[in-house]
Amino acid sequence: MAAPTIMILDPADTVAVVLSDMAAGETREGITAGADIPRGHKVARVDIAQGAPILKYGQLMAVASALIKAGDHVHSHNCALPEGGHAHSAIAARLPEAPSRRTFMGYARPDGRVGTRNFIGIMASVNCSSTVCDAIAAEANRLLLPKYPGIDGFAPIVHDQGCGMSNKGEGFDALVRTLKGYRDHPNFGGVLIVGLGCEVNQLTLYQPTDWTRERFHTFNIQEVGGSRSAVRRAVELLEPIAAAASGDVRTEQPVSKLTLGMQCGGSDGFSGITANPALGVASDMLVAAGGTSILSETPEIFGAEHLLIARAAPETGAKIEAMIDWWRDYAAKNGASLDNNPSPGNKKGGLTTILEKSLGAVAKGGMAPLSGAYAYSEKIDTNGFVYMDSPGYDPVAATGQVAAGANLIAFTTGRGSCFGAKPAPSIKLASNSDLARSMPEDIDIDCGVVVEEGTSLSEMGQHIYDLLLDTASGQKTASEEFGYGDNEFVPWKIGAVL
Repeated sequence: MAAPTIMILDPADTVAVVLSDMAAGETREGITAGADIPRGHKVARVDIAQGAPILKYGQLMAVASALIKAGDHVHSHNCALPEGGHAHSAIAARLPEAPSRRTFMGYARPDGRVGTRNFIGIMASVNCSSTVCDAIAAEANRLLLPKYPGIDGFAPIVHDQGCGMSNKGEGFDALVRTLKGYRDHPNFGGVLIVGLGCEVNQLTLYQPTDWTRERFHTFNIQEVGGSRSAVRRAVELLEPIAAAASGDVRTEQPVSKLTLGMQCGGSDGFSGITANPALGVASDMLVAAGGTSILSETPEIFGAEHLLIARAAPETGAKIEAMIDWWRDYAAKNGASLDNNPSPGNKKGGLTTILEKSLGAVAKGGMAPLSGAYAYSEKIDTNGFVYMDSPGYDPVAATGQVAAGANLIAFTTGRGSCFGAKPAPSIKLASNSDLARSMPEDIDIDCGVVVEEGTSLSEMGQHIYDLLLDTASGQKTASEEFGYGDNEFVPWKIGAVL
């Protein structure tokens, strides 16, 4: 198939993206350029009246500030933000037909959730026990993993919080919520939580749930004789847990038991036209099959949040509006602003408005109705496409998604972000083929073929969907093969360090 020279991201779009420099008078896909149009910029597919909406990704990215003729270069000279800088979507939510493939092989847990992996978690309640938890995981992987091959390993979940903080308020609540989400995660076949003993974040907050009780222990280093004694004691406690978890087996499970966390990092000019919308197609397929997908990173949807709200029930939309208001206040208190219009470099690459820039990130969410909005690391209790509040910083956002129940992560990148998210496997999607060729050890899917080979977004989305199910069934990702995930647990730190 010949590589495309122009890309229409949604049938409703009034613009197309030019994939190589287009000369004045040149005709592509029935569109004749009225002027030279640089690679990555937009050309009008139809006449657009002054004040009329300009659609990209099937969404409003601007309004015409002057009459735009079919074939015109669409950019800053003839585009403006709608009044207030925001607008509701002109396109209704929609879903494809459910895909034919609707099951995967996973670990059924007694609480009804299903794991895609079978790790044993070694969790630190406080930074003071993090080094010991790393040592415990290393010793357990050395001594116990060869004896119990039915588990995926012992995963240290360590961090730099738990003391020097208030024992109430947003920051403390977020930490406790996150750690409880990992304690109960279906990708853990057992958990050990280790504290120091005198910290703010006491172990008494983390009692076992009914199904984890037989595979759960806690202790404080101060109560067992010190650091080396803590490692020895941990291995003693972990052996019966490992023996039980090693007997867990994969069984056929419905896609409704999958929860996908979607991330993007190290994005480039192709992220919004290849990897992100292709992931959006896969997300819609997952939702149509009964599964759940999570979009996050609130600062990176700013300017396009109303496009999500238009796909949501009023109460869900109100939650997202409240999140944006919180972030405006949070940013202002710290001398920052969410309203970061495209930079000169962004504009040179073809981005025209903040709406368009945010749409590149929102494209990961496809076109499914938005069925819920959740606080950071809050347990997802509904199926469908949902939103979870988080910073744009990838490790923090992914940590919250996993705590909320994501048993699978899909991460798009244009520059080559390296990332893992134990206990959830992380699939890496390259937005361009140059990256896929230059970092093959870290990339699972090359979405750049959408541009280089003319692969359709629907075909690419199907490929991603199939890999999601294969990965959920046990196929290892590139990040897992290298061993990523031990250092990427980063709970959101909110509030004062005392």
